[in-house]
Amino acid sequence: MKILVTGGAGFIGSHVVDGYLLAGHQVAVVDNLSTGKKSNLNPAAAFYELDVASPELGSVFAAEGPDLVSHHAAQASVKVSTDDPIFDAQQNVVGLLNVLGACVKYGVKKVIFASSGGAVYGEPRRLPVKENHVLRPGSPYAIAKMAGEHYLRYFAQDYGLEHTILRYANIYGPRQDPFGEAGVVAIFSRILLDGGTPEIHWDGEQRKDYLFVGDAVRANLLALTKGRNRAYNIGTGQGTSVNELFQALSRIIGTSVKPRFGPKRLGDLRLSYLDCNRARRELGWEPQVALEVGLKRTVDYFRNVNS
Repeated sequence: MKILVTGGAGFIGSHVVDGYLLAGHQVAVVDNLSTGKKSNLNPAAAFYELDVASPELGSVFAAEGPDLVSHHAAQASVKVSTDDPIFDAQQNVVGLLNVLGACVKYGVKKVIFASSGGAVYGEPRRLPVKENHVLRPGSPYAIAKMAGEHYLRYFAQDYGLEHTILRYANIYGPRQDPFGEAGVVAIFSRILLDGGTPEIHWDGEQRKDYLFVGDAVRANLLALTKGRNRAYNIGTGQGTSVNELFQALSRIIGTSVKPRFGPKRLGDLRLSYLDCNRARRELGWEPQVALEVGLKRTVDYFRNVNS
């Protein structure tokens, strides 16, 4: 299969590229490198340094002729979205529409869309959250992801463009940006390995669903041929508090530093973890990497990067 991965130099996108190539597919990447890194790029993939909102995007589709687009290009920080909702919408709504328009024009058969199970539901009324839970996004980032899902359904309805929506939990692992606004595992790992003192926002008792990036890659591989016009939660079904994450990382790294506590950030959710039974039934997917194992792999990666 010929696959175009947008955001393929980013944290999750680059792992997805690796997974597709390992499975024998032909892959091209579009990334503007605003947060993605050239060092993440697989040399076996064709690379186009371009913003997905650019009018030049069509030339990539014309050159590559993809059968499927895996859309991972995004502004991924809730804080950035609350600080600048217009910028967030330009990246996450206008960019997606530009991609979908090119898909229709150049005969793409399907889009896999990286949505956010940790954001589109808002503060859930029941846990773990199922896909039929009402969508109540509580930040501009979450609103844009919800809008993206609705646009996908419209393009399926009027243009026959198939899609699979993957509502990710909080994905962590190697290559996550340890200097960004999002990605608590990477941020804590870097600070603790450097001998610093991390700051925990709120009281640290907010509980989220943390999934190792390799498990997310397997969902993207299964979605190539399954999940027609459906949305799937991709997580562990378990909630882990930020305090528990901090303690686990401290054990793995071998430090006893105490964290600082700061104020709650705008758009932060208190409780959110996902029911993934639909993905088990229809995609044949379930998480395989235990949290402690995934955290150790992530810490080992950052140790090697720092050495």
